[in-house]
Order: sequence, then C-alpha cells, then structure tokens
Amino acid sequence: MGELDVIGIGNLNYDIIMLVERFPEFHEKIQAKDAFFGLGGAAANTISWLAHMGLRTGFLGAVGEDEIGEAHIAYFKKIGVDTGGIKVVGTHSGMALVMIKGDDKRIVKFSGANALKEPDFGYLEKAGHIHLSSNPPDILEAVINFAHKKGIMVSLDIGEAELPGRIEDKIDYLLMNEDEYRRKFGDLDLNATAARNLIVTLNGGGALVRDENGESFEIRGLSAEVVDSTGAGDAFDAGLIYGIIRGWNLRDASKLGMLLAYLTVQKVGARSAIIPLEEIKRKARELGLSLPF
Repeated sequence: MGELDVIGIGNLNYDIIMLVERFPEFHEKIQAKDAFFGLGGAAANTISWLAHMGLRTGFLGAVGEDEIGEAHIAYFKKIGVDTGGIKVVGTHSGMALVMIKGDDKRIVKFSGANALKEPDFGYLEKAGHIHLSSNPPDILEAVINFAHKKGIMVSLDIGEAELPGRIEDKIDYLLMNEDEYRRKFGDLDLNATAARNLIVTLNGGGALVRDENGESFEIRGLSAEVVDSTGAGDAFDAGLIYGIIRGWNLRDASKLGMLLAYLTVQKVGARSAIIPLEEIKRKARELGLSLPF
C-alpha cells in the first residue's frame, strides 16, 4: 500500500455557476435566479469527497500565481489533501463558467495553468490508487502505463476527452456517463471497450456496470429533484473508489457512488453536498441502502 490511498490528476478550476430561467439571446443581459462561486475540477471534486471520507489523499495538477491558485492549495490543506503534486506556474488559474436551465447546462472553460501540468512519477509512486479525469492523451498514456507497470490501481473518468486505444486494457475502472459512452462507442454495448471494469452512469441516476469477469448488471438510481448536476459524476467516482479501496464488491461500490451523486444533484455547486463519512452512513440508512461500511 502506498503512502497515500488515492492521488487525483486533473484540472483545478474556479467555477462560476448561474441558474437561469432561460439562456440569453444575442447581446442580451439576463438576471440569474441563483448563483454559486467556488473551487472545482472533476478529479479535484472526487478527491475532496474522499478526503472528507477519511482516506489519505493527494493531488497532481497546476495552478496560477493568483488568488484562485492560493485558494485551491489552502482548501486542500484544510481538508487534509497532500498538495505536494501541485505545481504553481506563472499564468492564470483555470476557470469554468456554467449556465444552468433545468437539466440543460452550457459551459465555457479556460484551461490556464491546467495546460502546464505534467506527470511527476516520483509523487505518483506514493499512491495505492490513481484517479484521472479528462486529461490530454499524452498524460493519460504516460500515467496509466506507469501505474500498470508499478501495479497501482487506476480509475479513469474520461468525460469528453479522447480515450487512447493503446491503454484501454490497462485501465482497471473506466467511468463515463451514458451520453459520453454513446458518442464514443455508438450504443450502450458494455463490451465495446477493453477496460477491465466499466461503469456507465445513466441519465436520471443509476448505472450500467460490467465487471472484469464479463458479468453485467444495473444499479437502480435514487429519485431526486435535480437542482444542479455539476459534480454528480465526480461524486459517483468518489463513492466507487472508496468502496474499491475498502475491498467492497463492485455492486456495493457503485451503490455508494449512486448515493453520493444523489446528494450532489440536490445542491448548487460541485462540492456543496460534501459531508463526512458518518453522515453518509446515516443517509444510506435513511434511504434503506445496505452497504458494508
């Protein structure tokens, strides 16, 4: 086991989220009905959950020499995330502007410092598990090949990024939502990828899962009124990874992922729903979810 249970690799962004009744027309200003401003980035959101759940966590990424960069590092230190893999570079930190109307959302991203992150294999060697979000193909290939060689477990939530075919069979847990999966593979055939385990989260909750033995099953979603879906997939990833690290079977780990996603969509902002492990256990009991905590 490494010094750290999980190291995340991905973007470190500042999110500006606005809830609107409708999207603005050309040259039009409209009033948002609510807004949220805060730290974001997919793998960083997942690591934030896992830190609150008591795992030993770290992060590899890059921030700018600005207030946003300082805020990312301060937040991680506050919740106990090791920041030894975060590089400070001489440019602006990344940002994401999100407009949300019901289930529809529009996102504008600025990569900034994120474009300058690079693998630090000395740091990654400390990990028992590496979790990647949508990183450039060269980073994905380098890190996944490294982890495979070192026997470090890897999960990848690929999002809209390109999935390099040469490394698919070295991915222990491949995650994406059903829209992303259809765009990459044409339909929901769970055998279209060579990844060892596949988890496809479904619109409206739940997931389709194929394990390394080729067995497939569906996790039924919890019914929630969606306020903001930002970060729901990241929360799902956290539940799945927690279960894997604790030695749970894939069904139970996916159920925990579903629970964390359910909590996340009911709040505005990717990290607003994050709660400690004891509260997660209480929520699971309230909802009748039998999980092996």
